Amino acid sequence: MGHSALEVADIFRLHGPAFRVAQASHLSLGQLKVMSAIEQCRTAALGGHVLGCSDCGHIEVAYNSCRNRHCPKCQASAAKRWLEAREADLLPVDYYHVVFTLPAPISDIAYYNKAVIYGLLFEIAAEVLTTIAADPKHLGAQVGVTLVLHTWGSALTHHPHVHGIVPGGGLSPDGKRWVACKPGFFLPVRVLSSLFRRRFLEALQEAYRAGKLQFFAESCALADPKAFAKWLAPMGKCKWVVYAKRPFAGPQAVLAYLSRYTHRVAIANSRLVCLDERGVSFRWKDYRDKGDQDKPRHKTMTLSVEEFIRRFLLHVLPGGFHRIRHFGILANNARKEKIALARELLNAAPATAVMVAAEANANVADIPADLIRANFVCKHCQGQMTLIEVIVRGQSIRAPPLVRGVA
Repeated sequence: MGHSALEVADIFRLHGPAFRVAQASHLSLGQLKVMSAIEQCRTAALGGHVLGCSDCGHIEVAYNSCRNRHCPKCQASAAKRWLEAREADLLPVDYYHVVFTLPAPISDIAYYNKAVIYGLLFEIAAEVLTTIAADPKHLGAQVGVTLVLHTWGSALTHHPHVHGIVPGGGLSPDGKRWVACKPGFFLPVRVLSSLFRRRFLEALQEAYRAGKLQFFAESCALADPKAFAKWLAPMGKCKWVVYAKRPFAGPQAVLAYLSRYTHRVAIANSRLVCLDERGVSFRWKDYRDKGDQDKPRHKTMTLSVEEFIRRFLLHVLPGGFHRIRHFGILANNARKEKIALARELLNAAPATAVMVAAEANANVADIPADLIRANFVCKHCQGQMTLIEVIVRGQSIRAPPLVRGVA
């Protein structure tokens, strides 16, 4: 099967049933639901609709998508809606990209404690950024932070980290002026890394004492407090990776970047190369390779089908867990007022008419007609497509029932 046609859904449909049987005792309900959703996505099982072009008569059948946040095919529209909502929050300042990464030993126990450790990763990263930024020795301002969780490396390994997008400045403590950071420099990375390490380890110890952590397989011994303390001690001495990338080239570049990162899944269908008797081959980027001409960073890896599916399912998030969060002046509870104040202090233009109407829950009729496009456009003549028929879905997205033995 060539890479132009291969999708994660194809792999799940062909090999998912055997994988479920072989790993029945190791798969969570959430993982089973993700598999079912991806397998059924854009098939007759979920129903759909028939569209007809009023100009050229072209007929098109479209099946419904699963809208699961782990599905490689369902993220484009979700990302578009999210970016449109965030466009009004952009300020005419430089934006910085900061990444917080956990050491490998903590990543290992994070797999069995996703909600707790991923949650701490969000909270501590945001706390570190806002605390250092508020320090008069560095910036002395209230900043805003958008954090996006990624749990994977390029080879689909478990590698939890958060990407932070931060405006280059913030509101003064009294809220009367905008405090800009130095051009090309946001906050000292070494200071961020040191505080991040200390605060995360403190929070992890608190979670352990509160009985919030679970240990399985090789980590079972960590349930003993002395063993946990011994395991944790080296973490306070090793280097924790926190790095800042160069500032974006303006607010629009931030939107372009966010469109690639906010709704990304563990692997895109475009990276799949082939599925054959050897397994699944896909493209990956070797970040440890510093660019030797004889050893290109972009490589192809082949995994057995079972290992590929296992790695993909490593990145299924707990139900209800938010992988995009806002802090500081971008926090949901005061974002509208803080952004309006920042725009006023920066003498920035207001949001577009569409965004203003959306924020005010205005009727579509109140938005200028030239800013509204038809929902469905014919790919042959660009005419408007109208709904002809609705195809009723065959079944709901659910995990297959577990086989129970008869007493």
